[in-house]
Amino acid sequence: MKKTFIISLLAVAASVFGQTALDKFLSNPALQNANVGVCVRNLSTGKVIADSRSAFVIPPASTQKLLTTTTALELLGSDFRFSTYLETDSTIVGGVLLGNLYIRGTGDPTLGSQKIGDQMFLYRWVQALKKKGIREIRGNIIADVSFFDGDAVNPQWIWEDIGNYYAAGVYALPYLDNTLNIQLNSTAVGQVAAVVKTIPQIDGIEFENHIRCTSITYDGAYVHGLPYNNKRYLVGSIPANHGIFGVKGDIPNPPLLLAQHLKMRLEEQGIIVQGNADYLTETLQPVRTLLYEHRSEPLSEILKEINQNSNNLFAEQLFRFLASRISLPCTIQNSVVVLQNCWRNRGINLQNCFIMDGCGLAPQDAVSAGTLVQLLTYMDKSRNKDVFVESLPVAGTSGTLRGFLRETPLQGNVSAKSGTTSRIKSYAGYMTNQEGETLAFAVIVNNASCKSRQVQTMIEKFLLDIYSQP
Repeated sequence: MKKTFIISLLAVAASVFGQTALDKFLSNPALQNANVGVCVRNLSTGKVIADSRSAFVIPPASTQKLLTTTTALELLGSDFRFSTYLETDSTIVGGVLLGNLYIRGTGDPTLGSQKIGDQMFLYRWVQALKKKGIREIRGNIIADVSFFDGDAVNPQWIWEDIGNYYAAGVYALPYLDNTLNIQLNSTAVGQVAAVVKTIPQIDGIEFENHIRCTSITYDGAYVHGLPYNNKRYLVGSIPANHGIFGVKGDIPNPPLLLAQHLKMRLEEQGIIVQGNADYLTETLQPVRTLLYEHRSEPLSEILKEINQNSNNLFAEQLFRFLASRISLPCTIQNSVVVLQNCWRNRGINLQNCFIMDGCGLAPQDAVSAGTLVQLLTYMDKSRNKDVFVESLPVAGTSGTLRGFLRETPLQGNVSAKSGTTSRIKSYAGYMTNQEGETLAFAVIVNNASCKSRQVQTMIEKFLLDIYSQP
């Protein structure tokens, strides 16, 4: 009885000190007119020790990725791998493939990625076809992207983002991170920065270029354009007198580029291709024969890339794939339903949240701090706990938290997802207090009257106060 009484007193004290730390945080003048949601729960006692507007839904920026990654982990398992199939609609006679060679995708974001995956995969595809005895292909090389619907760009994203590398299109066959490096010639102030070349080279690409060289010291250029369309609009400015200056945009048609590159690799290796490279978006599925199956890195590695480096493309590809659990082709609407069903079955209601995408880029996304803490609480007991926690960056050590809480008592002691866009700063994850207890926390700040870096400092001080409480 005495022990229970002492524990109760400690829980009350923790709650009081937690709320005191929160009051101190919220009293900052820069937050007086901001939209702020905070929730901190002691997972050892189950008690909420700090709470402010935790039920209010607020745009979370990239902490939205926690919904995507935890859902995928719970439904697919850490060993899940994306599959990409090489198929034909014909037969092989005397070393000649009489029909088309299809590349049928299911959304694998690692194809040709510089982040993770097999950089030599096209070579391995060619070798697999050689083992089938193929010396000539009479038909076309066709990228089949019918597994996803036609919404390659989320309709809720803003024009300023669409066409840039961080808002690249979503396809059943992404390739090379769907990223185009545009090499510009940076000359004198006031001059238009001419396009020198692109990496990779895109046949038929057109630029309407309005990027000027100015006295700025950062990349202020934007790329605009639509999926499957080879015209790109270049606007903004770059630093003057820098020689070659790279600006990153999206690849207009990654599936077609993949088919073109496979055709080139086949011909380089002595396999004659009579037809052309093309792509297929329709859902018509002729009877085909499987020639080869390519499998991605496991989901556990993909989640690390998403959460550690806040990879929008990987998150969106995974988010869209989840819709396949309902029907094909995969749609954004069905992806949302899958997320809602997953967590409703686990006792967490997402009906009051606004889920527009899987990465947090849509301004209309809105999630409450309380919901994020509920999700973190569930994952703390999940069979997938270790894989999930290992996917998160660590304060002062790795990923997007490398500079967060650095050289403080919480360095190496916080695992969390960060979120940053214009006027939004958020963090959600786990920390350990001085008593060795695990705390789940979420802090979302919108529209503070100061710079993003200052908001980060405020949140760091708040978490340090929570850590130091008796």
